Amino acid sequence: MSKSVSKPYTWYYRPLGWLLRGLAHLPLTVLYGLADFIYFLLAYVVRYRQQVVLTNLRNSFPEKSEVEIQRVQRLFYRNFAQVIVETLKLAAMSEAELKRRVTFSNPEVLERHFAQGRTVLGLSSHAGNWEWVLTSGALWLSAHVDGVYKPLMNPFFESFMRQLRTGTGAGLIPMRDTLRDLIQRRGETRVVSLLSDQAAGPEDRPYWTTFMNQEAGFYTSAERLASRFNCPVVYVGIHRLHRGRYEIVLADLYDGDSPLPTDSFPITESFVRHLEADIRSFPADYLWSHRRWKHKRVRS
Repeated sequence: MSKSVSKPYTWYYRPLGWLLRGLAHLPLTVLYGLADFIYFLLAYVVRYRQQVVLTNLRNSFPEKSEVEIQRVQRLFYRNFAQVIVETLKLAAMSEAELKRRVTFSNPEVLERHFAQGRTVLGLSSHAGNWEWVLTSGALWLSAHVDGVYKPLMNPFFESFMRQLRTGTGAGLIPMRDTLRDLIQRRGETRVVSLLSDQAAGPEDRPYWTTFMNQEAGFYTSAERLASRFNCPVVYVGIHRLHRGRYEIVLADLYDGDSPLPTDSFPITESFVRHLEADIRSFPADYLWSHRRWKHKRVRS
């Protein structure tokens, strides 16, 4: 797998590392008390990206009243705070507990591709607890799991998050190395996970479509990679059942063999529709603080 060497970080980050790992050893029930405090700070003190969250919600759900929008906003902050402590818990969570808390409802969608020795592209999003998907997938699935990610600029947090994300055996591929990694490991049986709901800018030649009642640009890397490497593509839906419990629901987007058109993007469009359906079913679970719709289409 592609590996990036973690840069050394300044010594004064070490106490922070000890503190975070110490907190991770607390039971989740205690950490959820901390999450309630984080929720209060985010929602009522810092008001973290409040206008971004409200604008995104109002534009995405024009049919909802302002009272409903405010309720979804509060639930979003609460869920986001829980994701923060759940991610921290990865530093000390047993594999058995993680597997109890994240279940794959239909792993056979991936397993039948693995049985054919295929590399599968898994398209997921910033919904539910996206940080638990990669780590739990390494426990549930019979093939290796790699996640494409954007390295953090801060050396301490880059090192800390790499340890959390790879603790169960999953691998990480820096975004810039994705093509090289697929070339070097062509034909390997595994799933390569991509968070595919980032905001693609005009310079990325995005695919523009209507997403949650707004025009949005999506990266088209799934189409290009699937076509070049004959990879099946699977949608990875992340559903919060209740606090600390998630269900992963998979759906085939592309079989890896059928010819793909050169003038349209059916894989990306199908991903968008699946994601939109999940957001409408679980509106408070999406990362509404993300500036998903910040780019505007440049029309000639």
